Amino acid sequence: MEKRSWLSGPEIPSQFDDDGAPSRWPGEKLGLPEHGEGSLASVMRRVGGITIDWFFAMFIAIIIGQLSGNGQFYAPSLTLGIFVIISIVSVALFARTPGHMMLRMGVARIDAQERVGLWRSVVRAALTVFIFPPIIVDADGRGLHDRATGTAVILG
Repeated sequence: MEKRSWLSGPEIPSQFDDDGAPSRWPGEKLGLPEHGEGSLASVMRRVGGITIDWFFAMFIAIIIGQLSGNGQFYAPSLTLGIFVIISIVSVALFARTPGHMMLRMGVARIDAQERVGLWRSVVRAALTVFIFPPIIVDADGRGLHDRATGTAVILG
């Protein structure tokens, strides 16, 4: 272990514990392949997916506003509610949102070969919307909402 002084700045937890600690590719420590189907989706691809989902929710909110008889009706909170519903239902049933599907991604559990399930979908959507955006990632390259629910967005 190297001798450090206060001049070196703060120490990142476990920074000096293991020389081989950094992953060679995102998702390596999770047992995911480096490339191809089953590998961790990039942050930019995930941002693209969430953008598609948001526009899809906005489009549905505008249609609801038009059908309600008030052509000016468009509430951002309606878009948010529709976005949450789309996220929960589509991930619970199909393990992917419409944006994920268009960009060939899906949500998978990393701890078991089982479906994501309803409660993980609800927690994942709530964390995405209310606490931290999915572009904040951990050392493995997963969104923090995925880390909290034991899931990962993978290609496939």
